[in-house]
Amino acid sequence: MYRQFRRAKVLTIAVLLLFAPMLSSTTFGQTGKPMPENAQASRYGSGWECSHGFRRQDDTCFEVKLPDNAFLTNSSYGKGWDCHYGFVETGDQCLAVPVPDNAYIDPYSGDRWKCLRGYHQSDAGCDLIKVPENAFLSETTQGSGWECERGYRTTDQACVQLEVPAHAYLTTSGNEWRCDRGFEQKDQACIAVQVPKNAIFVDAPYGQKWKCDRGFEMKSDKCLQIMVPENAHLNSTGSAWDCNHPYRLRSGVCVME
Repeated sequence: MYRQFRRAKVLTIAVLLLFAPMLSSTTFGQTGKPMPENAQASRYGSGWECSHGFRRQDDTCFEVKLPDNAFLTNSSYGKGWDCHYGFVETGDQCLAVPVPDNAYIDPYSGDRWKCLRGYHQSDAGCDLIKVPENAFLSETTQGSGWECERGYRTTDQACVQLEVPAHAYLTTSGNEWRCDRGFEQKDQACIAVQVPKNAIFVDAPYGQKWKCDRGFEMKSDKCLQIMVPENAHLNSTGSAWDCNHPYRLRSGVCVME
């Protein structure tokens, strides 16, 4: 009895193994829908997906038509292929990137070109940048492609030397000047700031270049001492006074209310 049971069990397993491929190729999961050719169980969740090199269309897996100079992608979306480095997608083809003279293929994209240093991109290709005297090639691809040396400024397509007046210096950029401390610009010259008595110089870019000391107020071009009345004190600005507490200002004097 045991031997007969064992033979029946072995026979059942053999039959299942024989028909398993046919079942997996014709049905999937509990839905009973047939799995198409060139498909496999989905790696994510239930259902099925097309094998590598195939793309799904409705319930069928069609082979990806790989053009010359292209390779298959691992993505299950899109057209299923990309062009090799140095080729650009044009319709359903991968055509070689036309690289003009004095240019190279952009290493980041692989399907565009850039001009070599010293050349500027134009409709015709890469034109030589004409660097004027007292200038150098710039690192930016925008604009003329060159910058004036320190101490020169751009005028049309040339670099003209800056005329730095007395008591002035070149700024960090090197193409403009500013007056030294204690001087202010008047036209194209630097004139000494006239600081009155009881005042200090203020290094401000605009407006008044000096202010009165604490306890003095500006009258015209002078700093006159502030006369603080009885029961009053200089306020935080130092250029005016307030009444002491609990006094109040009445008619220019501090009185007790």
